[in-house]
Amino acid sequence: MATSPFKMGALTGFAMIMLASISDASPAQLRYDPQLPPLMPYPRQVHALPGDPVRLDQHSRICNRQPITPRLQRAIDRFRERLHRQQNIELPPAAHCAKLVQRAGTSRFEISLQGAPDSTEKGTDENTLAALNKNRAFYRLYIDADKVQLSAHSDVGLLHGLQTLSQYIGTDENQSTASARLLPAVQITDYPRFRWRGLMLDSVRHFFSVDTIKRQLDGMAAAKLNVFHWHLTDDQGWRLQSSAYPRLHETAPDGKFYTWNQVREIVAYAADRGIVVVPEIDMPGHASAIAVAYPELMSAPGPYKPEDRWGVHKPLLNPANPAVYIFAEKILGEVAALFPFEYVHIGGDEVDPQHWENNADIQRYMQEKQIEDSHALHNDFNSRLAKILNRLNRKMIGWDEILHPGLEKNAAVQSWRGPDALGDIARAGHFGILSTGFYLDQPQYTSYHYRNGIMPRPLQFPPIQADEQWKSWQFSAPRKRGSPVKGSFALVESPTGDLRGTMSFTGKAPQRLQDIERTGPYTTFRLDTWMGPLRARLRLQGDALSGEFVVGNTPYHPTGKVVGSSSLDGKNGLLVDTPAPLNGDQKKKILGGEAALWAEMVDEHNIDLRLWPRTFAVAERLWSDNALRDEEFLYRRLCTINHWAESALGLQHRAQQLAAVKKHFPEELQTRAMDFSAVLEPAHYYHRHHEKSASETYSRRDPLNRFADSLPVESIALRDFRQLLDRLPETPDSLFTRARLDSGLQHLKRAGIAADALLQHRDQLHPEIQILAERVRQQMALSLLIADRFADREAFSAQEEADIRRQLATLKGMHAEVVLPAVYVLERLLDRLQYSGINKNEQNKEHYG
Repeated sequence: MATSPFKMGALTGFAMIMLASISDASPAQLRYDPQLPPLMPYPRQVHALPGDPVRLDQHSRICNRQPITPRLQRAIDRFRERLHRQQNIELPPAAHCAKLVQRAGTSRFEISLQGAPDSTEKGTDENTLAALNKNRAFYRLYIDADKVQLSAHSDVGLLHGLQTLSQYIGTDENQSTASARLLPAVQITDYPRFRWRGLMLDSVRHFFSVDTIKRQLDGMAAAKLNVFHWHLTDDQGWRLQSSAYPRLHETAPDGKFYTWNQVREIVAYAADRGIVVVPEIDMPGHASAIAVAYPELMSAPGPYKPEDRWGVHKPLLNPANPAVYIFAEKILGEVAALFPFEYVHIGGDEVDPQHWENNADIQRYMQEKQIEDSHALHNDFNSRLAKILNRLNRKMIGWDEILHPGLEKNAAVQSWRGPDALGDIARAGHFGILSTGFYLDQPQYTSYHYRNGIMPRPLQFPPIQADEQWKSWQFSAPRKRGSPVKGSFALVESPTGDLRGTMSFTGKAPQRLQDIERTGPYTTFRLDTWMGPLRARLRLQGDALSGEFVVGNTPYHPTGKVVGSSSLDGKNGLLVDTPAPLNGDQKKKILGGEAALWAEMVDEHNIDLRLWPRTFAVAERLWSDNALRDEEFLYRRLCTINHWAESALGLQHRAQQLAAVKKHFPEELQTRAMDFSAVLEPAHYYHRHHEKSASETYSRRDPLNRFADSLPVESIALRDFRQLLDRLPETPDSLFTRARLDSGLQHLKRAGIAADALLQHRDQLHPEIQILAERVRQQMALSLLIADRFADREAFSAQEEADIRRQLATLKGMHAEVVLPAVYVLERLLDRLQYSGINKNEQNKEHYG
């Protein structure tokens, strides 16, 4: 008999989770029993029942209590096929429950709609925003005695319930021999937090086959995402067939585009899984592909060549040319005929007005229409697009830049600028969607995406008291591409030595600093930014600032100076005004969010590796209760979901990594290569993009077959070790520290041994991998040395410390676009070891003297 996927002992009696209605403003976190089922996204209520488990085997049967829709019938068939893959259990097709003769001692799955069948699909337009609501996604799953009962208000809810049931059943390590599964008795009640839960996929920079897109749609359905935002046009190409303007797709890179039949196939495939498709057709900017095909529509004469480079380019459609609106009407007419959902995305972002400002005809057009500036001209263009879409029974959605006082009232806005901008969208009366913090093309730790707050929140910072000291600094951190990151931060110290602070980046509202500490000459803190998680390790000496901002896992090097303090002027100049909280009606304007996968550095060979399983964490933030914030609980479930997504869904994240490893290493070294890779990460945020801008072409000509492209986004092996960055107790022998040290050292040692073995076959390795292997071997030696001294509380001499810090410096940053994330933990251990005995009063003199 097969065992349960969960430890049965933990489910005796009642273990109940009730996710009450907790407001978005609440800082509360809910704690969970680690033995409860590893579901993602986690349901609203999971109530473990005291009854016997239900046995699932080949004698079990599926039945429906009412007539079901064709879509639900197909979903049940997919569930049966998946069950066969998961557990080698093959069930016959579903029958009506009234006609089912149940064999003694067997179980049955009952599926029922709460209401008449015509209230689900026939009575509701599946392609409207109103259809994407919580009530339609509601479902209840009850497992007890000899029954599994799944009920919902609509077939959409039943689709979601079947996904949860599939996860609950889990997978067996040996599917070929499994023949039964015991399902612990449970009651699950579930519905989503937000109605718009999307994934944007860029098919322009790198083209994705129909099969690849379908596989991602299967993953989306499993994660209960319901909007597929399909980016189809951009500077680098036009990927959608057009009858009215065929040169658009005929000039597509590599001749690859989607035919109308392929689009209909994908739209139907998505609809079958409860997913609507929102096409993005970029206008008036990101229009280089239009310029190549139809230069007469542009604001500058050209000539135009196919654009291979990534980035923001200047070509713009000419808003003074009537032919442009004929073009827009015909193109959007073709789009509306292919995509039935009521919204069409027009992009509208990153409009560089230079070509408008240099065109005499456009300037005359602005004077005649009394259009005051380029922003107003952009809105005039968007207003005309909105009218075209309205005639096509469609509504406009675009990125932040379309927001304008004159924007069409029924237009929605998607924010890449962050919660501040999302609040502005809601206050202006438009529906808003957040993508900041959910950019999956930026490698980031899963926990960063998981912490991402959807609803804008005002800063809560206690007023500075008369007996408190404070100081503020301005900073500038150069980047290899684009302008420096600039802003300011401030620290406030109470008479008891407690620290708090804020940080403001230029153009963004202030945020509160987390985990502020002083260790010797270093001040450390962290916060989540639009770039990713930022960890500061700074020297604040006199009026000068130096040190590191580790953004994601790679450092920037800021410089700066003091700009205010309590001792200098006694004024509280720390905070800028923050917007008022959203009211109830404004909160209702926040539809939800979308993960985004831009494809400059993603292709057919690594798309799953970049998307999964991280996307399940984003989906949980959009589906589950806001109070579900336990990152330990997240990672415990993520490991199980990772395996389930591969074996049950057929997602290829692990297969893509293994395929890449086979290209980089001979067969006899591949096992060693996996140990070696386990302590490495690709550089996070856009560090790799910036590196390519500085040293390569930053274009489609840069290959995506580097060793960095073979790595998962996050080193799960080092996650426990990395936690020492956030919480390092004063005593090295605390249980928390010892457990994480042991875990990290185990993996670092294994990786170092693997690196040593790889270097014995140096001639078979790419030079980049040789360099990385040397670094990993060096890291192993340093980690053992520093950890031993830290555990023994035996500080290094000044000369020893200087030598170790030089070695650590060589390990920091990017090596062939790859990072050694453990080095920052080693540096923190060294700081604590060397400076933990410094008198706090002496430190205060340095900072506030």
